[in-house]
Amino acid sequence: MTHNSEKVSLKIISALLAGVLTLIMGICLGSVNIPLSDTLSILFSKLSGSAVKDSIDPSLISILWDIRIPRALCAFLIGGALAASGAVIQSILQNPLASSYTLGVSSGACLGVAIIIITGVGGSALGYFLLPAVGFGCGLLTVLIVILIATRLDSGFKNHTIILFGMIFSLFVNAIMTMLSALNKSHMQRLVLWQMGSFSGRRFEHVAVIFVCLVIGMTLIMLFHRELDIISFGDEQAAAVGVDNKKSKIILLILASFLTGVSVCFTGVIGFVDLTIPHVVRKMYGSSHKVVIPMSLVLGGAFMSLSDLLARTLMAPQKIPIGAITAFVGAPFFLWVYFKGRI
Repeated sequence: MTHNSEKVSLKIISALLAGVLTLIMGICLGSVNIPLSDTLSILFSKLSGSAVKDSIDPSLISILWDIRIPRALCAFLIGGALAASGAVIQSILQNPLASSYTLGVSSGACLGVAIIIITGVGGSALGYFLLPAVGFGCGLLTVLIVILIATRLDSGFKNHTIILFGMIFSLFVNAIMTMLSALNKSHMQRLVLWQMGSFSGRRFEHVAVIFVCLVIGMTLIMLFHRELDIISFGDEQAAAVGVDNKKSKIILLILASFLTGVSVCFTGVIGFVDLTIPHVVRKMYGSSHKVVIPMSLVLGGAFMSLSDLLARTLMAPQKIPIGAITAFVGAPFFLWVYFKGRI
């Protein structure tokens, strides 16, 4: 037991170091590379209120503080939120293919945000708080519709039925998004870019809202880590030890939808992070959700930070949509998980 605990602790420390390293890389590297020494010097000056060294180019200060740091922090937080959300949904539905993306939560949240963009409400100061609320509400509504119709179609409420209808409903919502884009040409470019996912233009205000929402969501989810462990063994086993399956699943589904909705509101639809990262985490750390949830956050953040770095640098100065980078990794992984159990 002691040896296993030491191995898990070592893996946790390694993941934390990887998260910090990718965050630093996201801040320092780009079309303009900023030396680590200058990065640390600028950070110290900004946080302490002291003057920046004269030897540092003023343009580097603006690039680092106003663009790179907010973008890198947003990428890390959003990646962690999506991965943690995916880990929760996979455990609730006891299916390795389940995720907020495949259940249509992302598409539903994106539709809600699109309506806010078209109406112009999101451009006001209220938008910082309205966007997460609308994203959460629409994402949750999508899940409830999917579950309601899947229950009617399949009285056994099989998980693959939920996932299948979730993907169908997601396509339907995307069709509505396409229609909205066509009917509102003045907003078409913004809506199209939104559907591809991007961290461009993120500011510290966005970081603050995402951080607060993430802390709230993660804290509440961690209160249910024992229930998640029990539910993952099956509904009958959970009921046998006194767990209220229905109540626990509803609460956890709401919390997972909250994290996904907030993520989509500020970055657009970014798929496959919530599908792939929880699998990697369980492979490395086992099935205990006391470890799986926080490690999904860390590795999800690291993966998203690295993906955002690739999106900015692979074809610089042209930027690749972040959703394309994650799909290149996630789509083959999705197929591997699906066909692995059939071979």
